Amino acid sequence: MSLSLSLLFFIKKSKVNSLGKTSIFLRITLDGRRCEFSVHRKVHPNYWNSKTQLVLGNSAEAQEINRHLSVMKNKVYSIQQNFERENSSYSAFDIRDVLIGKDKTQKKLLEIFQEHNDKVESLIGKDFAAGTAERYRTCKKHVEAYIKQKYQRNDIPVQDVDHKFITGLEYYLKTTRKCAHNSAIKYITNFKKIIRIAHANDWIDKDPFLHWKAKLKIVEREFLTEEEIQKIINLDLKMERLDQVRDIFIFCCFTGLAYADVKKLNRGDISIGVDGEEWIKTKRSKTDTRSNIPILPIAKTIIEKYKENELLKDRNLVLPVLSNQKMNAYIKEIATLAGIPKNLTFHLARHTFATTVTLSNGVPIESVSKMLGHTNLKTTQHYAKILDMKVSRDMSVLKDKFKSKV
Repeated sequence: MSLSLSLLFFIKKSKVNSLGKTSIFLRITLDGRRCEFSVHRKVHPNYWNSKTQLVLGNSAEAQEINRHLSVMKNKVYSIQQNFERENSSYSAFDIRDVLIGKDKTQKKLLEIFQEHNDKVESLIGKDFAAGTAERYRTCKKHVEAYIKQKYQRNDIPVQDVDHKFITGLEYYLKTTRKCAHNSAIKYITNFKKIIRIAHANDWIDKDPFLHWKAKLKIVEREFLTEEEIQKIINLDLKMERLDQVRDIFIFCCFTGLAYADVKKLNRGDISIGVDGEEWIKTKRSKTDTRSNIPILPIAKTIIEKYKENELLKDRNLVLPVLSNQKMNAYIKEIATLAGIPKNLTFHLARHTFATTVTLSNGVPIESVSKMLGHTNLKTTQHYAKILDMKVSRDMSVLKDKFKSKV
């Protein structure tokens, strides 16, 4: 079925040249979306009939302009028929491009997305982390599924992406895909990069993200208290797999290392710092920023425990880290055994380091940020907002100070 098409020739009376003439424009509207452009003909406003959309009079100039407008109108309908005959997806801009000879091969959205993802894949370990490549792959799958659901097509021209498409994709992620708000926004932000590439290459005329703003909800990060950490440490674990996972989890509670960083931690990452003590000096997998972390006694004890492990020696690794899936499954098992009702994940160890181990004990937020390898202090400040216990202790000291003066 043909898309609804309407044409309008018009002038802008406020824009006349030194001869008192103004340009004639053609507006093409296709299913509510429109584009307009000059037809490269000028007319005096007094000789333009807005009802007939023609030039008044029988002068040679008037006849030439009216013929030109008639030919353009016929061409537009012919171009639409060609698109329909070829069963191609098209827009008002596509009709315009064919009409004015600017016709170029339409770039497809998922085609551009795949080209981008291929480049990211080839640069893993150089400019991108493996996790980043995985997020873009997942994002493309979501966009692909959304296109199939909304358009019943395998792909669409990138020019068809507008603000409505973006808000529709966000709604699809939150409803059909059951993504949490922040997850949906992060996928849209990934998708935004693809559209920016299209805009930079002139494959689209304007950026549809111009009026879209990312609004992430502040999420309170869970962490373990000192008492809960001690409960896990005191557990008498008979199974080796649980004992190892407990060691690595506690190690991360006292170093702040994320899963990807502790998994790749090798013996060369441990060196003597300016204070003559051992430090972990490594680059974060996620951001490629450096983390310099003094090794606390409990973390040092765990390193020593696995120092003679032959398998680790051969691979030059520090700790026997399992897959992320297994680590998360086993740490939940450990939480149950310790009687901790919180939803423990391996990443919660990093939150615990930021809050209970460092900030709660008076370590300046700038130092914590550097150890965590954050590129922005605002990221670290998310942890500082939830330290009510520290605020309470600080105020207790102040209360005692004033009591002594009463």
